[in-house]
Amino acid sequence: MTALTVAGLTLREASRRRVVWALLVLTVVLLALSAWGFSKLVGLDSDLGTMTSGEARLVASLLLNLIMFGMSLIAAIGTAFLAGPTVAGEVESGQALALLARPVRRSAVLFGKWLGLVAFGCGYVVLAGLAQILVVGAAVGYWPPSPAAGLALLAAQTVVLLTLALLLSSVVSTMASGIVAVGLFGAAWVAGVVGGIGGALGNEGVERVGTVSRVLLPTDGLWRGAMNAFQDPVALVQMGPGEGGFPFLSDAPLTPAYLAWAALWVAVVWGLTALSFQRRDI
Repeated sequence: MTALTVAGLTLREASRRRVVWALLVLTVVLLALSAWGFSKLVGLDSDLGTMTSGEARLVASLLLNLIMFGMSLIAAIGTAFLAGPTVAGEVESGQALALLARPVRRSAVLFGKWLGLVAFGCGYVVLAGLAQILVVGAAVGYWPPSPAAGLALLAAQTVVLLTLALLLSSVVSTMASGIVAVGLFGAAWVAGVVGGIGGALGNEGVERVGTVSRVLLPTDGLWRGAMNAFQDPVALVQMGPGEGGFPFLSDAPLTPAYLAWAALWVAVVWGLTALSFQRRDI
């Protein structure tokens, strides 16, 4: 049994879980609400007068990042609770024993399951994100400067989180692994916001909180790179020098060094997962 075979079985099993239907419902609701909201931007009256198409595009740029964060949160919850049953659930139910009784290495099985989850998570993020971009383009006429890069970084964020969830599922129960993974995802985002506020205020100590969190768990760093790819470059000029404290605006694209670190992080955590799974009693 090859890793690709296990990946296919994992994809088939994931598609049957109720969490997938919950993901689809949440995504459809988010797309419908955003389509309605964006359609009301152009010509909207405010205290400063009627919003022009240029102002609507600027607001759409910021709101797109907000909605994309909601999309990434939905993906985070879904992939974390899909990854949990991959190891812990199958060990607890006895399914892993039937599979590993064959002459197949545990690492190959684990890699196949990881590949299946990556395909599912990345496929969801790319398709849902592309649908959201098309909705914004149709409603307001705004098209992000680097949509492919932004979607790729959102997919990378999903890979980081599901790899973490897979590691947790190899040492704790199914429910606990999902809760801890999503909790760490949220904590990293909050730390990033705190670091941005610290940078805007010129407080290096507080700013370092965000920097350290993005090293320990690259989800927030990848998210900030995706925001930069989705946002209108004019937004940085309009928001002024204090934009670092705004949670849905990023001042610079990611460096190749950080992307390399994120890839290394995934490799290291996957290696720890394989080691933990190898030593676990089935």
